[in-house]
Amino acid sequence: MDSPTPQKQKCAKNNQSESLLLNLAFNIIIPTLILTKLSGDEYLGTRIAIVVALSFPVVYGLKDFVTLRRFNFFSALGVISILLTGGISLMELDPTYIAIKEAMIPAIFGLATIVSLKTPYPLVKTFLYNDKILQTDRIAQALEEHGNNKKFEACLANASWLVAGSFFLSSLLNYILATVLITSQPGTVEFNEQLGKMTALSFPVIAIPAMLVLMGALFYLFRGVTKLTGLKLEEVIHHHDKHED
Repeated sequence: MDSPTPQKQKCAKNNQSESLLLNLAFNIIIPTLILTKLSGDEYLGTRIAIVVALSFPVVYGLKDFVTLRRFNFFSALGVISILLTGGISLMELDPTYIAIKEAMIPAIFGLATIVSLKTPYPLVKTFLYNDKILQTDRIAQALEEHGNNKKFEACLANASWLVAGSFFLSSLLNYILATVLITSQPGTVEFNEQLGKMTALSFPVIAIPAMLVLMGALFYLFRGVTKLTGLKLEEVIHHHDKHED
């Protein structure tokens, strides 16, 4: 195990920063600017603005799929959500359907998290308890030595409910935000501007509170790991400043 050179560390940080900026640009910033600034008839018009704006997050999601070369249920559902928004807007359906759709997607995530507890592959292991964050092999060995496997399964179940809670909170906030902001009929410049405003506000109003709940679930899981294994947190967290040749 060797420590990476400062140059490699700098490259890794630059890649992470670039990925975050691209994510924000393709999913929030560019669609918001198009919907709020280019929906008038003198620019793109309402329909083309919708198509162009929503194409950016769709393309970004497909790029992730091609890059990772594997199917991701949550990414796929995100793309479907964007396509539904486009369909509702272009078909000029009642804006209530936007609010329902906005609430439905995170609610599906929450339900999937709870249902997965009944399967051999609970989703909490995808979100929190995985070998990218924790040294799961070392934890499993320590749990076996202390005879705390059943207690840890209960801990994972509780963490799953907290994760599901973050999705249900997001669902509620999505519905409220869409109901409050989107009052105009699809097919109008006002609707596009409101949709753009909702996209811009989705991060501070929805993502941050949900992220805080998710962080609470992570800290709860960390506390359970250290208590049930007898190991310190620094002994079970993966240190990304190291790598194998």
